Amino acid sequence: MQSLFQILMLLLDVVWFFIIAHVIMSWLINFQVLNLHQQLVSQIWYGLNRILEPLYGPVRRMLPPMSGLDLAPLVVLLGVFALRIVLINNAALFY
Repeated sequence: MQSLFQILMLLLDVVWFFIIAHVIMSWLINFQVLNLHQQLVSQIWYGLNRILEPLYGPVRRMLPPMSGLDLAPLVVLLGVFALRIVLINNAALFY
């Protein structure tokens, strides 16, 4: 059961990394440091969007419109941290 706990923690770490990379990349694209006309940048950007949209979509539907401010990544990050806390506090059940 310890393996299951470690796998769940690894998955949450990967999701956390993808969200942070997506947020930083969105800032760099909006401040025109990165250009979506470059093939590598656009492939990474659209790949991250495809991976994270199933997480962001339901959250965006629940949040009220914020006139251009997307809080879905923040809410999903808080959810990932909450899941980590719950798993760590209940780690004894996995041993």
